[in-house]
Amino acid sequence: MKAIIPSLSQESGIPLYHQLYQYIKNSVLDGSVKPEEKLPSLRRLSKDLGLSLTTVELAYNQLLVEGYIYSRPQSGYFVNQISAGMGTIQRDYDFFAEDHSLLPILPTNSDAKSVGYYDPSCFDFIKWKKCINQVLTEYSWALLKEGDPKGEIALRKEISRYVYQARGVTCTPSQIVIGAGTQQITGQLCTILTKMGIKHVTVEEPGYLPVRNIFRDRDFAITTAAVGKEGIQISKLPANIKSAVYVSPSNQFPTGYVMPIGKRYELLEWATKNDSIIIEDDYDSELRYFGKPIPSLQGLDHHQRVVYLGSFSSTLFPSIKISYMVLPPHMAEIFDTFQGDYTQTCSKTEQLTLAIYMAKGLYQTNIKKLRTLYSQKLQAVLSIFAKWGAGFIQPINSSSGINMLIGVRSGKTAAALCGEAAALGISTLPITTYTETLPGDTAALIFYYNQIPLKDMESALKELILKWQSDKHTSLTS
Repeated sequence: MKAIIPSLSQESGIPLYHQLYQYIKNSVLDGSVKPEEKLPSLRRLSKDLGLSLTTVELAYNQLLVEGYIYSRPQSGYFVNQISAGMGTIQRDYDFFAEDHSLLPILPTNSDAKSVGYYDPSCFDFIKWKKCINQVLTEYSWALLKEGDPKGEIALRKEISRYVYQARGVTCTPSQIVIGAGTQQITGQLCTILTKMGIKHVTVEEPGYLPVRNIFRDRDFAITTAAVGKEGIQISKLPANIKSAVYVSPSNQFPTGYVMPIGKRYELLEWATKNDSIIIEDDYDSELRYFGKPIPSLQGLDHHQRVVYLGSFSSTLFPSIKISYMVLPPHMAEIFDTFQGDYTQTCSKTEQLTLAIYMAKGLYQTNIKKLRTLYSQKLQAVLSIFAKWGAGFIQPINSSSGINMLIGVRSGKTAAALCGEAAALGISTLPITTYTETLPGDTAALIFYYNQIPLKDMESALKELILKWQSDKHTSLTS
């Protein structure tokens, strides 16, 4: 028979027994080893390949189980007869079924670098892993049942404690609904508003476009109200029409403006007099670098007019996709009437992991770390823009969050500038509706600096500025 001389790799991450099994199986399928041929004994092959007896035995046992070989008592192992065409079928099956077939498909560290900057110091996955392991070892039984449509009670209890301590939000766990991202939460909120007879919503201009699209797709009548330095223009809100208004008063997206206390009470008064609802998106409110975080609008509400929205994507990691809404009691009761129509879309494993993570105080610790880290990054960005982009890049707002609003005076469109940034792996978004304080040849962009490591900040931004100035043949020298 053909000698069994596989090329085995200790570094591939694939167990040696599996590599040997795969080699012999392929030899059977491609005809290199003929039916009824005898295979080397366990001890002989172990000695020839320098493998442990256990490794060879595991490979043979797998071949036996799958029917590629059979055993004759006192005689050894022999190759089975395989039907014609089985090789092609098996190779197709292998592509989808073999564990190692995923290795070239799963993302690698080099893939991450090719699509943009990322900063591993933003989150400690070791601590997160310990919490996941605790769920899998101590609460695995809970994962065998469907999740609560409102979200796991353990997580809702932790959220209710946290938002009261950190944001002044007063609620019970029964008022909290957890979902997979703000967009999904908003979709459920649309159903509640519809059942309340509300089919009109006012949104901020500029504002968070995906939420506006959800209201549009749910057939809401939509009007816009401009955002100034004190937040949304309340005079532009509907009068004598039961409606809703979507605002981000503590860190307006994308301008970063903060609504002062007097304006907040004015907005609450409008909602009460107009029998309307305020949807408070508390976007990145915890990540404030100057002074203390602004208390929530919900905490000032004494007439059950505010729905509070929160998310963990910016304070943990983007792919977590766990968001929540805090409903006034009467709206929570409405949700309870149809919650059976929905299944929970957030991973139960991740919900329980986050509950443990918060109960141990790790979430609060992580936020403190992010405030320090992002504040350092923000100061670095401002310093670099002042040094290399003076007269060219104008920071418009830079007091909180994971991004800043900038004006780029290049004569290029916002879309073109964003395309050039994307080519360098830097995340930006164009704003076409913001013109306040900007000259006519200046484009407004949302610039995300949080994922650029501090050590790479200067080189990355110098390259970006050079790219944006390329049509002027400008060079940067240190």
